[in-house]
Formats: sequence, C-alpha cells, structure tokens
Amino acid sequence: MQERRVGSLGQKDPLEKDMATCSHILAWGTPWTQEPGKIKDLLSANSVNALTRLVLVNAIYFKGNWEKQFPKENTRERPFKVSENVEKPKSTCKITYIRVISTQILVLPYVSQELNMVILLPSERTDLKRVEKALTYEKFVTWTKPDTMDEDEVEVFLPRFSLEESYDMEGVLRDLGMTDAFEAAQADFSGMSCQQDLHLSKIVHKSFVEVTEEGTEAAGSTMAGFMLKCLRILPRFCANRPFLFFIQHSKTGAILFCGRFCSP
Repeated sequence: MQERRVGSLGQKDPLEKDMATCSHILAWGTPWTQEPGKIKDLLSANSVNALTRLVLVNAIYFKGNWEKQFPKENTRERPFKVSENVEKPKSTCKITYIRVISTQILVLPYVSQELNMVILLPSERTDLKRVEKALTYEKFVTWTKPDTMDEDEVEVFLPRFSLEESYDMEGVLRDLGMTDAFEAAQADFSGMSCQQDLHLSKIVHKSFVEVTEEGTEAAGSTMAGFMLKCLRILPRFCANRPFLFFIQHSKTGAILFCGRFCSP
C-alpha cells in the first residue's frame, strides 16, 4: 500500500483511548496539508471506539495564486445580496454568458495556467437551484471550452471567502455502487491487512477552501492591465449573490474541487 499509493500505514493497537487515537490520526494528516489548522477536527471521539479496527483517512491540500492577482488597494466592502457587506477584490479577466440558464461564467487562471477557477453566477432573477438542476458535467465542459469564452477585459467584483464542510460519504458511495466495503461478509481488505474481518463503518470527508486577492487555498486574469487603465465601459462580473465555483484542470477539464457560496 505504501509503495503503490505513496501513503503510509500505521498501527494503533489496541484502540482503547478514543481521543488519543483521533489525535494520532490528525497528527498524521497535518504535514500533508502543509499548514496546520487548515483541515482540523477531521475525526471526533465517537468516530473511533474499541471495536474499530480500520480507519481510512484521505487528506488533500491545494494552494494556488492567481496569474493576475487582485490589487489589495482595490478591495472594498460592498453589499452581498443575502447578507451584510463583504470585501470584494476587483481585477480583469475572461467571461462568457449562457443564455439558457441566464448565467455568467468567469474563468480565473492560476499561475502557469494549468488550473482555473470557474465561477457560475446566475442573474439576479435566476435562482441558483435552477442552475444546479440544469448543470451536468458534459454541459460544464462545453460551456467552459476556450473557444466559447470571450477574451476581453472584464470588471470583476469577487468576494473574499472561506468555506469548511464535513461529509459522511457512506450514503454517497453506496449510491454509486460501492457496497461491499461496508459489509463484513463481502469486504476484502486483504491487500492492506491479514485480518479477515475488516470492513468500513464510516468514511468522513472534510474540505476547506479560502479565496483572497492572492489566490485560492483549498484542502482543493488572462488580460494584462487592470480596469482603471481602460476608458471604455467594461463588461461587469459582480459576484454579490450566491454562485457556484470549481477548480478545474485546464488541459483535461477534470474538476478537482467544487462548491456553492451563498453567504459571507
């Protein structure tokens, strides 16, 4: 396992001190996230008990800087549709509009342009749930193809935000067809351990995303010049209402992170 997956195996036997075991697992995860505290409280004491024999923990961390960073001096507090004022950096970049769902799509490239943040912003009269219902991966790929995007200077107002969420993945994985791993009679973890009675009782996923003027931090403007240099009226992308965001690998279109921002 360690050789093939570049991971590490650890033994904690017996698992009789729940908090000590959780601390041991979290201590393992901290170096992999580069900065302590970005992914915290992954496991609670009731996640591990005396019957626990196998704990699978996955940690992923991403930090990317915008290719064209937002000048901090341009950041001001501006109204957000569902909350109090929130600070919004502004800069210039690439945009398109999908009429069928009345939604603007903005692409912000990271340094080296291997990754992008893609933001779907519905019009003020369009509910975000309508966009979510209409969205499929195939449509997302089509809408974000480079030849469908207009390369132009755009006045961008984007809120600084950080999101953190935990998910119990058992139901999701069962719906996707992964059932044997949760059944004692069917589970087969012989490649990891010689014990014959191992099966999964819980899979917990925790994510962290932070967006600032410098870029994005996650646990996962192509045009030169800023809008003050241009005298003509620029297209505007003002994210002052709920939107969807995706961190995408530009060459393959693979989505590495995604989320919904509804309130500062």
